[in-house]
Amino acid sequence: MPRPVVVGLDGSRESLAAADWAAREALRRGLPLRLVHAYEGLPSDASDLPELEAPRYWARRILRGAMDRLDERYPQVRLSADQVARPAAQALVTAGANAELLVLGSRAFSGLGGFMAGSVASATVAHVTRPVVLVRADQTPADERVPDGEGRPSAREPYREVVVGVDTGHPCEEVLEFAFESAALRNAPLRVVHAWHLPDDADAAAREAAGEALAALVRPWREKFPAVPVRELTENGRPAQVLLRATAEAGLLVVGRRTRPSRLGAHTGPVAHAVMHHVHCPVAVVPHG
Repeated sequence: MPRPVVVGLDGSRESLAAADWAAREALRRGLPLRLVHAYEGLPSDASDLPELEAPRYWARRILRGAMDRLDERYPQVRLSADQVARPAAQALVTAGANAELLVLGSRAFSGLGGFMAGSVASATVAHVTRPVVLVRADQTPADERVPDGEGRPSAREPYREVVVGVDTGHPCEEVLEFAFESAALRNAPLRVVHAWHLPDDADAAAREAAGEALAALVRPWREKFPAVPVRELTENGRPAQVLLRATAEAGLLVVGRRTRPSRLGAHTGPVAHAVMHHVHCPVAVVPHG
């Protein structure tokens, strides 16, 4: 049975935009879409208390509204929905473990509001073992596409490029696989970006070595996905800043999250944390060894 695309809903504009993006991704991948809404539940022996009726009512309303919206906009998508009486992060981590990918609404760094912002989103991304995609509230189908000849958004134009950030010093096969697959699904070009840390006065040989390391990392994936146009970029600078510049016109950014145990527990890493909050296009965070 295929893994579904799963989207977390909290009724916010961000989560509705995430649901729309998730529906389009489910169509691209030929997968079902599962909607999940989590709310703080009480113990099962308190199931008859009237205090439970309000959260249950709102959970049903949020899911029903999203189902109706997606049925109208994407009638080809196979939909299912679940309301889960558990803390949001726990419910999303569990749902994400059985997903092809998990999609969440995302606010900017300074935003306030529902459970998709701040600690819950960070905790979810840090613990889910499958890719997580974060989507802003203002994302539309046209934003995934190159503007038309007059610079206007258009759903008829080709897809914008996919950008992936890699570290040539660490294995990142899962990250590159997700990026190449995403580009292939969209018939879009892929830009592979490596930010390196050499002094500004580094000699030409050092700069050339950085480019060669990136080319060697990408070469097997070029062979697996020969139809994907690929550009490679090595740039001296902080990785998050380099990726922010590289994604100015991108339709999707893919970054990795190392799953190696840490004394501080699971975390997203500084680069993933920064781009989650500051990159405008959807961001896919892919766990890897």
